[in-house]
Amino acid sequence: MQFYSLNNHSEKADFEVATIRGQAPDKGLYFPQEIPTLPKAWIEGIAGFSREEIALKVISPYVGDSIPTRELSGIVEQTVSFDFPLVPVSEGISSLELFHGPTLAFKDVGARFMSRCLGYFVRHLNRKITVLVATSGDTGGAVANGFYGVDGVDVVILYPSGKVSSVQEWQLTSLGKNISALEVKGTFDDCQRLVKQAFTDSDLNRALFLTSANSINVARWLPQQFYYFFAYQQWADKGHPPVISVPSGNFGNICAGLLARRSGLPVAHFIAACNANDVVPAYLCSGHYQAKDAVATLSNAMDVGNPSNFVRILELFDQAFHPLKEVLSSCSISDEQTRQTIARVYDRHHYLLDPHGAVGYLALSQYLQEHPGQQGLFLETAHPVKFYDVVEPITGQQIPMPASVSSMLNQPKQSLPMEVSYQTLKQYLLSRPA
Repeated sequence: MQFYSLNNHSEKADFEVATIRGQAPDKGLYFPQEIPTLPKAWIEGIAGFSREEIALKVISPYVGDSIPTRELSGIVEQTVSFDFPLVPVSEGISSLELFHGPTLAFKDVGARFMSRCLGYFVRHLNRKITVLVATSGDTGGAVANGFYGVDGVDVVILYPSGKVSSVQEWQLTSLGKNISALEVKGTFDDCQRLVKQAFTDSDLNRALFLTSANSINVARWLPQQFYYFFAYQQWADKGHPPVISVPSGNFGNICAGLLARRSGLPVAHFIAACNANDVVPAYLCSGHYQAKDAVATLSNAMDVGNPSNFVRILELFDQAFHPLKEVLSSCSISDEQTRQTIARVYDRHHYLLDPHGAVGYLALSQYLQEHPGQQGLFLETAHPVKFYDVVEPITGQQIPMPASVSSMLNQPKQSLPMEVSYQTLKQYLLSRPA
């Protein structure tokens, strides 16, 4: 499989090169030259396969010859070694729980897959790789956990000070070793701009071997398709495919879902469930895309004012607005609606939502009210305990602390405060031991 740059279709790379680079030399995102079509009979028989078999079937065409099948099978097995249950919540609505991994967030899948792929590739290199990543919350912890202790790889995470939850901050600042955290006095968009500037700095890139672990990297983005196949495997009414609501920030997750649909996965419709950061809902109303400054919300992992992966969604639909609107709708959910949804679903259905899942649930509920007869699922992307300081005051109930979280609470925070300054970031990166 070859991947081309969205800035220049003649700029191509295989899976290994695309993973190591993160972005193309022209700073475009990589996109698969071909989108594989999975056999209809295989999809119809999906209930008979294991998670590992499903994941390997989905990802193999993209990886191609870059990783031998035996090695790739082992990577996949480690990537999906936890549960992805589809849980009924209310009439016509189920939750696909993606928080059963080591950092209690959906990003565990992409981070684990990418770290293991990069760990395989780095064996053939004579240089240390520096993974540079910006996080709005869950990416940082998942990347830190996935890459912790990987030989030949250092990780530098930029996160916005005071704009991630306390649990999220513990997860990305408590490890040390080859993981470093920079606490930026700004927003996620500031962090993302600093990271993007680093990748365009020719002097820095001559001195360091940089790559990204955000969902702009194909090895982070592509395995997110697994969720949707796992959901369909558990979906009872195969004759009536689900409407799927995806809490959306940087749009890598829902883009992977749309890619899975293009490969043949039955999905009735997608909903990009957004918080107050409503760039995409506004675009789908007007046809005009206008990036905005990010607004801080309760669902902080979605606080993105210029989602990087939306260009991939446009490419998936050949830049055609109306065909995109037929498959994808989007809405903006306020913080007050988020609070009300957490309280109502807990009181009526005894199901505890995190703020991101609440946005996804309400967006789906509103859509189904307007489209009677359909059923759907939403992605519960993080364990509620990661946002206990938001959820507990709403429900009045203490959330039991999973062992993976309680074990880190006494670990010292290891972060370096930093102003929004590219020169400061550059100096820090160049001063690190080679």
